[in-house]
Amino acid sequence: MWIVAVIAIGVIALAHTAPAPFILDRIAGDRAVWHMSRGRPATVYLTFDDGPNPTTTPDLLDVLARERVHATFFLIDQHITGATAPIVRRIFADGHAVGLHTGSRRYMLLSASQVAARLTAAADRIEALAGARPCRIFRPHAGWRSAEMYAALRRIDHRLVGWGWMLWDWNWFRRRTADSIVNRLANRVSAGDIMVMHDGDESHPYADQRQTVEATERLIPLLRARGFAFGTVCQND
Repeated sequence: MWIVAVIAIGVIALAHTAPAPFILDRIAGDRAVWHMSRGRPATVYLTFDDGPNPTTTPDLLDVLARERVHATFFLIDQHITGATAPIVRRIFADGHAVGLHTGSRRYMLLSASQVAARLTAAADRIEALAGARPCRIFRPHAGWRSAEMYAALRRIDHRLVGWGWMLWDWNWFRRRTADSIVNRLANRVSAGDIMVMHDGDESHPYADQRQTVEATERLIPLLRARGFAFGTVCQND
């Protein structure tokens, strides 16, 4: 009997932390977005987490502008200040989508009403500082999510956005490099896939994420050569 209990606990844990759609996401239905429309032409979706970062995000925006590609930026509320607000304004002005993000797994411990209140307050701050409101989308830190979190998203009409399997830039065992990111993403992506890279760091808001800028600069032409176009993940339409 104890083996069954251990397995059940393991399944519940995976439902909260799996970096791919699992039990909670199946239950959540259209509140969970882990894959987008394939599009015509075939479309893929670049997303960037943990910004705005003054040492990286402006250079990344330069690359995207030069390549005429729009992406989605999931911003951490605590990283948005009077000093970084101009970066957020530029993200909007350049035609990118903005979503809400968190730098802490503690959101899993909050009630639905607490999560809803915090996300609404973050969206209000972005609108006040940058002059535009983010899309009704949210990405929890490291993908750790809960039933209460999904209840909060239903309450404020937001959706949780994940990413495609293995279409991420972090590595638990080695330092992230542009080479490792490009090698992982370039050949795995297919139409409708959501990719996630980091222009910021949840614990170090000024840490240079140069590998993301270089990887993006290399990935865009590689994916274009495979016939892909680029879209944004936004649920405000």
